[in-house]
Amino acid sequence: MKPDQHPTSKPTHTGGKNEVSHLRLVAWEVTRNCNLNCIHCRAAATQGPHSGELDTEACFKLLDQIREVGQPVIILTGGEPLLRPDIFEIARYGADQGLRMVMAPNGTLITEANAKEMVAAGIQRISISLDGATRESHDRFRQVKGAFEGALQGIQWAKKAGLDFQINTTITQQNLDELPRIQELAVELGAVAHHIFLLVPTGRGKYIVDQEISAQQYEETLNWFYDQRDKISLQLKATCAPHYYRILRERARQEGKSVTSKSHGLDAVTRGCLGGTSFCFISNTGDVQPCGFLDLHCGNVKETPFARIWNESEIFLSLRDFNQLKGKCGRCEYRKVCGGCRARAYEATGDYLAEEPLCLYQPGGR
Repeated sequence: MKPDQHPTSKPTHTGGKNEVSHLRLVAWEVTRNCNLNCIHCRAAATQGPHSGELDTEACFKLLDQIREVGQPVIILTGGEPLLRPDIFEIARYGADQGLRMVMAPNGTLITEANAKEMVAAGIQRISISLDGATRESHDRFRQVKGAFEGALQGIQWAKKAGLDFQINTTITQQNLDELPRIQELAVELGAVAHHIFLLVPTGRGKYIVDQEISAQQYEETLNWFYDQRDKISLQLKATCAPHYYRILRERARQEGKSVTSKSHGLDAVTRGCLGGTSFCFISNTGDVQPCGFLDLHCGNVKETPFARIWNESEIFLSLRDFNQLKGKCGRCEYRKVCGGCRARAYEATGDYLAEEPLCLYQPGGR
């Protein structure tokens, strides 16, 4: 999963091939081992062991290399990160380097003891996914009986330890109608944020591509999400849903407002698809990709220093030049704040620079 999942940082807009891209967020799959069998899983994660995973010393070395590039948020994800025996050593090492360490467990393995260990290791926030508002719907999504109750119990242990948590929700046809209730549940549980993710049919998710919401539902859902900004106290973020940043500006204009940090928080200074611009994904075996859903390998940290991959990968450089976008994404006046989902484009066409397939908007041109 991802927290993606995530505690959010402020990325820098880029848009020309000569501009520097500042690394703000890294999702690191520390293991592919997992105790659940989620229907949408990008990694198709299963119970291990999995060969070739970075050992403890290699993990420390990677954190050193990331720190040379900047001070991004590091999302320790999986699989299930709590199944890695040295996870707290890794978290502590990163925190000691000045990196903001967060984690994306599924919640079922959180105990009173390891919740305290997370805090002691410097974990600043965790994300737990709720993909249904009830035991039946969440467990059906996660394909393990008891996943819902386990996640709720894990949240209680996190709260007792004083650990901030956010709720993540991957939206499909299966749970679209439950979204308002899931958000209400996030408020009731005491979450600090609710992040929604629009399904990208990769990994196990390819087998439920028929559960992907339509372009019209996509638009309606993101408009509903925008409307929640002034209704609830949670931090709200749309992920794998780049259209939101176009909708935000359209809605603000209709309301006679300017989109500023004061009026719209971090949403005013971030953009839709972050892959390769201010965000990257690192697999359990050290492969670096623009994001976990965009299965394009830009290098491996076992062979090439991370800084070199981040600064020199041709794929990363092309993603940072928004003038290379094709189809209506390339003509769109919102291409710098939206950019379309590059992973969704790749899965649909085989071209990661092609136009986003789930977008109703017709651009007015540059």
